[in-house]
Amino acid sequence: MGEFVRVEADPENPAVAVIRIDRPKALNALNGQVTKEIAEAAAQVSTDDSVRAVVLYGGERAFVAGADIKEMADLSHAQMLNYSRALQNALTAVARIPKPVVAAISGFALGGGCELALCADFRVAGTKARLGQPEIQLGVIPGAGGTQRLPRLIGPAKAKDLTFSGRHVRAEEAERIGLVDRVVADEEVYSAAVALVAEYVEGPAIALAAAKEAIDRGLETDLDTGLEIERLQFSGLFATEDQKTGMRSFIEQGPGKAKFSGR
Repeated sequence: MGEFVRVEADPENPAVAVIRIDRPKALNALNGQVTKEIAEAAAQVSTDDSVRAVVLYGGERAFVAGADIKEMADLSHAQMLNYSRALQNALTAVARIPKPVVAAISGFALGGGCELALCADFRVAGTKARLGQPEIQLGVIPGAGGTQRLPRLIGPAKAKDLTFSGRHVRAEEAERIGLVDRVVADEEVYSAAVALVAEYVEGPAIALAAAKEAIDRGLETDLDTGLEIERLQFSGLFATEDQKTGMRSFIEQGPGKAKFSGR
């Protein structure tokens, strides 16, 4: 457990792990230590077989307000090469968690906070949430995945609008353009996020991981390569106990009755 980031089990759904970012005096801004602890938390939930789904949560005031500008303002080019690599690697570790991941967004998710939210499979936002990539207002561009993950999610034109302007997007617009998947009352953000991923905790864990990797990797390449990724993942699942269970249950009991072991 880190100073600013900890992993907790949801009390009502222990198979759902919560990566809780808690640096309240800085609205959870991403400094070097927070970045390191996020990477460690991602590694922990990725390898823990008891964890079947993950919630990213920053509390009721803010998801993550952005990067720690005070820490990076005076860095040299050489220093920023290493700093940005660590930041990108930490967020990529979140994106590659082989389980369903949802970002529960209250308050600000700006800059690095928006980029962290982009690493989740789903995003639930409160009505007062604000998202955006305001780096252009600092004379720079997003450096933790925003120029790559944002256009893949909402399309290049909308991504360019947000990146070129640096404007903050209200929850209603974020949902309309596909930046978030669900908008709920602010006090319901956490519970709605848990409910969303709790749907998957009884599913076949290896198949869910394969589906996530096939989709994510496929988006990074051409169609033929993506189809080959899918074929290999699909075929590989015939080595799992869950495939045998699922198909046998379908034949004997009909669809939707299988009880999976995650093996």
